[in-house]
Formats: sequence, C-alpha cells, structure tokens
Amino acid sequence: MITIKEVSELAQVSQATVSRAINGHATVKEANKIKVFEAIEKLGYTPNTFAKALASKRSDSIGMMVGTLDGPFFGPLMHNAEGIIRDKNRHLIVTSGQESKTKEQDSIQFLQSKQVDGLIIHSDRLSDDELIKIAEKKPALIILNRYIPELSDHCICIDNELGGYLATKYLLDNGHTKVACITGQMSKVDSRERLQGYRNALTESSIPYDANLVIEGRFDHQGNHEVVRRLLDRDNEITAIFCQNDNIALAAYDVCSERQLTVGEDISIIGFDNVNYSQHIRPKLSTVNFPVKEMGIEAARAVIALIEKTDHRFTTKLLPELIIRDSVKKIN
Repeated sequence: MITIKEVSELAQVSQATVSRAINGHATVKEANKIKVFEAIEKLGYTPNTFAKALASKRSDSIGMMVGTLDGPFFGPLMHNAEGIIRDKNRHLIVTSGQESKTKEQDSIQFLQSKQVDGLIIHSDRLSDDELIKIAEKKPALIILNRYIPELSDHCICIDNELGGYLATKYLLDNGHTKVACITGQMSKVDSRERLQGYRNALTESSIPYDANLVIEGRFDHQGNHEVVRRLLDRDNEITAIFCQNDNIALAAYDVCSERQLTVGEDISIIGFDNVNYSQHIRPKLSTVNFPVKEMGIEAARAVIALIEKTDHRFTTKLLPELIIRDSVKKIN
C-alpha cells in the first residue's frame, strides 16, 4: 500500500505539504502542488479518507440511521436520499436501529466516529431530549418522521394523524359503522398518531370509540395473521378494517381468504403507505399514500444545505393522500 511518506519522498516535499496539497490549502505553492499530484499519479496513491477528514474537517459523507435495512418503506427512503447525495459528490453511510434503543445509540455513535458531515436520523426509541443533545453536537441534522418543537427546523415528517383520519373517514363515508383498526407497534409515533386520526374520524361521525375494535399489530410481517384472526373472532359484525400499513392489509387479505370472506364485498379493507404491491393484489388495495420518495429527497437536500450553510427552505410536514381503488364497498 502506497503511503503519504512515499509520495513526499518522490515529490521531494514534506509530508505536511503533501497533506495540505491533497486538502486544497491555498498556502501550498503551485510548483509543489504539481510535484505532489504528479507523484500521486505515478505511484497510484489513494489518500486515507479518515485522515483527510481529520485534516479538512470534512469527510464528504453523510450518515443515515433507519429502523431497518429492508422493507418497502426504508428501501425507497434510502435510495432517493442517496441519489441526491451522490449528485453532490458525497457518499451516504447507512446503519439501522433495529427497534432497539441501545442499537440506535450505537448506530449514531458509529456514524459520528466516521466523521460524517451530517446526519439523517429515523428514530423510534430515542427521546426528544436525546435527539436535541445530538443536534447540539452535530447541527447538520435532519430528523425523519417525528416532530420535536425545539428542532422544528430539522424535522421532516408526514401528517400521520391526517392520514389515519382520511382512511377512516373514507370507510365511514361508505356507510361502515363497525370499523376496526389494526395498528402498528404502539411504541412507534406513527402508530399512535394514525390511531388518533382514526379516533378523530369516529368522533366527527358521532360513533363511540370501541377499544375492542382496536388491536396492535406490526408494521413488518411478523405475527399479523394471528392478530387479524383474533380481531375477527372478537366481533363478527365488523364490516371494515383500517390497517395502519399495507403489510398489515396483506395479512388481512390472507385471513379473509381463509375464512371465505371476499375483500371488497364481504369486508372492506384500507391500508396505509401505498407500497408498490398494493395496486397488484386483487382486489386492488385502497390505501393512503406516504410520500416516502419525497421524504428521502427533502432529507438529503436539507442536510446538504445545513452542511453548506446555504438557504434552503424544505417542507417540514408532508401531506398524505387517499388512494381509492377496489377494496372498499359502499353499503347502505
């Protein structure tokens, strides 16, 4: 492996001059720059990025922590953020919290150890105060999918409460009064906000909230089939289900098929997220669109603006949109 010492010997300059030339310091004489870069080209030297980051206080990288590295939500989020970041000649370093506070803390410490210029964080487990402390150390910080008043200029989130309201209101407007709700993990802010939207729609229609019609599921695929079965066993008069994401809706489709219930006829289902497969299952799933692509793009543009200290106004609250397809039946 070629070292900075070998470059300095070939160029006949000091190692400090090589380092300053690599990092673009204006104090390096033009003649010495030429010597350094000719030596670099001849030797095939690749500067150590960590050392370069220490010298320049810039790593040209951005750290991103997400909940998990798979699934229909985080994949597009990471993909669209990276596209913007690469266009700015930077690199994205991604790690995940895996629904563990300890792992979220470890992930952020890892990213900070890599001297990243900015952070994009999607956290379910860290408290507002903990995120505020991170922002004090790393001002180029964007927080996704939650709102912290003290960091209002650093947050990008969707109006989950409005999304839950839109989904439930659509079912109510189609004549359903026995509307159940399968939430995501109640440890997640998204789940609690979407549930509040569900309750708001019921209240607006003068329908009492019935805790028996609400059951906790998961945003991933784990255990949702059994959750749907338990819900349907509780009350055989349920005519509609608001599933707080499309993964849950997919499990509901399966269980309805097991019980010879036809979705869109015997029972109505609406999801949330509008993932790609929602338009390919039958009947096509009515759902609420989560603008995940836009969130990834906005997050990348915003964190770069904070790093470069440029004036960039970004959307802090993205709006959900009701997508009407074929899984909801109008009843009298």
